[in-house]
Order: sequence, then C-alpha cells, then structure tokens
Amino acid sequence: MSYAAEPDESPEPFRRAVASLREAEHNSQVTLREVPSPGRLAPYSFALSAEVLHGDDDLASGRFVVLHNPDGNDGWEGSSRIVAFVQADVDEEMAADPLLGQVGWSWLLDALDAHGARHRATGGTVTRTSSSRFGAMAEQPDSSEIELRCSWTPDDDDLAPHLAAFCDVMCSMAGLPTTQPPGVLPLPLTR
Repeated sequence: MSYAAEPDESPEPFRRAVASLREAEHNSQVTLREVPSPGRLAPYSFALSAEVLHGDDDLASGRFVVLHNPDGNDGWEGSSRIVAFVQADVDEEMAADPLLGQVGWSWLLDALDAHGARHRATGGTVTRTSSSRFGAMAEQPDSSEIELRCSWTPDDDDLAPHLAAFCDVMCSMAGLPTTQPPGVLPLPLTR
C-alpha cells in the first residue's frame, strides 16, 4: 500500500486514525491503494480504493473513506465517520434470493464484531441489480450485482480493526473465504 503524507496541520485524532490504517494488517486477497479523498464532506478526509481480484477477474471493488470534523457532527454522533462502498457480481440465483439484502448487511455487522471494531450509528443500504442487454449489447451475458453502501462512527482512533472488517466484507461479497488457516489453500474459484 502507498499513502500520501497528511498535512502537518491536521488534528491529532485524524493523524492517529490515518497512521493506524497505514500500519493495518488486512486480508491479502484485497488490494488497497490510496485515492483522492472527497473534499466537501468534511474538513479532513482519507480514502482507499479496494479490489478483490482472481486472475484477470475483478470479483469485488470498493472504497473505504475516513471523514473527520474536529467540531463533530450530530448525525455521526462523533467527530469521525467511516463511509464504505463495496460492489460485487453475483450469480442470478443469489441475486434472486429475497434474503440477500439481510445477508449482505449481516456480513458487515458480523465482520465489525469479529474484528472488535467498536462502532455506533451504523447505517446503510444493500442493493441488488440484474441487467439484461439488448441491441448491439445483446451478445453480452446478463449480469447481477450486489452493492453495499454503509457508514458508521468508530469509537476510537484505531481504525485498523475497521479496515480489516471492511476487507472481510469484500471477500464475503466476492464469494471468497475471509480467513485461511495456516497451510490451507482455497479451492479454485469458478464463476
């Protein structure tokens, strides 16, 4: 991972949060890189893009953004907010499952709990889409996707557990195991 240096004038809690992300260990199936962060949502922000690749296939993609306002924000219930987005292709049968939204949301809550990522004011949406192509695009196969858009307020400045949880959610949405015991190799993925 590579990160741009943060301005020296940023508040100490924000610098600690970014430093915890720089030092964070995460699922090796997820590739992270720094991207420009949104400038209008908060006085200070930091953003990572994320991908889960299998060969040339992009199984899942997303963003992990940290917003910080030293004056706080009533809607956030704090001065920092994590905003995350994950999108992944799913097969048609999974997209038709009426419980997919609830399962997608549980992946987030379970991952946050599993990593001890203490949080509050969690909110978001799980969306599924199915696309059929016509005309000049008719030769392309139909596709289905699941998309998770969510945000939450971390209880402290150590964001490493939050990033690890986010990476696990990406793997879950990509259909990959979130952890591998030492010496165990995953089965080949077929989609």
